[in-house]
Amino acid sequence: MQVNQEDRIAPQEKSANSSTLAIVTLAVAAIIAGGAYYYFQADEPEPVPQPVEVQNVIPQEPLITIADIAESVIEDVIEPEIIEIEVEPQIQVEPLPSLSNSDGYVHQKTVEIADGMKIEPMLVEKDLVRHFVVFIDNIAQGELARKVSPLKAPDRSFTVSDITNKTYLNPDSYHRYDLYANFVANLDEQQLAATYKELTPLLEEAFEELGYGDMSFNQRLLQAIDIMLAAPVIEQPIELDGISVNYQFVDPQLEALPNAQKLMVRMGPENTKKVKAALRKLKKYLAG
Repeated sequence: MQVNQEDRIAPQEKSANSSTLAIVTLAVAAIIAGGAYYYFQADEPEPVPQPVEVQNVIPQEPLITIADIAESVIEDVIEPEIIEIEVEPQIQVEPLPSLSNSDGYVHQKTVEIADGMKIEPMLVEKDLVRHFVVFIDNIAQGELARKVSPLKAPDRSFTVSDITNKTYLNPDSYHRYDLYANFVANLDEQQLAATYKELTPLLEEAFEELGYGDMSFNQRLLQAIDIMLAAPVIEQPIELDGISVNYQFVDPQLEALPNAQKLMVRMGPENTKKVKAALRKLKKYLAG
C-alpha cells in the first residue's frame, strides 16, 4: 500500500519553525493590546473624584418597650397545722415516811389493794410493818407467831364435831378464814406488785432489825411462801384428839407438820387452794 504524501509526517525542522512562529505571533498580539490600552487611556481625561456628601445621621432614640408586667400572684400561705402533744402530768410519788411513823401510810396502802373488801377491821393498828416482817420470818421457819400477826384473829370460835365417840374438825370452822383467803385470792397482781415495790425500803429496814446481814427480806418471803405451798390439801374429815384448845391431829403425818402448815389445814381445802394459787402468782413475781 502506498502512503499519500499529504499524510506523511513533516520533518522535525518544519515543526520547530511552526512553534517559533506561534510564540512570536502571541507576543506581538500582547504588545498591540498593551499599546492600545495606553493609547485609549491617554486620550480620556482623568476623572475628578466627586465629593461625597455625608448625611448627618440622627441617632435614633432607643425604642422603649413598655411591657405589661403581670401582677405577682400572692398565694395564701398554708401554715402547717400545729399538733399539740398532751404531756401527761408526772405523778407525784408520795415520799415514804420513816419506819416508826409508817403505820397510817401502810394501813392506807393495804386498804387500797383490798379493793373494797372489809379488811380494815382486821389490821393491827401499831407497828404494822414490823409485825408483818416478824410474822413472815417465823413462817419461813415453819412457826406461827400469833402475837405478831399483822392481822387480828378471827372472831368466830374454833368448833369440833363429835361423831360415834370420835372428834372431828367441824367443817363450819373453815369459814372462819373465808375473809382472809378471799382477800389474798382477790388481790390485783399488778397493784400488789407495785405496792410491794413501793414498801420494800420499809420492809427491808424492819428486816435488818432482826440481824440478818446475809439475806434480804425478799429472800425470806420466798422461803415462807415455799413452806405454805408445801402444806397438804385435806378433803376428807380430819379426826382430832384432845380437849379444848389442845386438840391434836390423830393422823401422825398431819401432827408432824410445821405449825404454819397446820394453819393451812385448819383453813379447809377450798381456802387452802385459794391461798396457794395466790402465793404461786406472788412467788413468780418475787422470783422474777
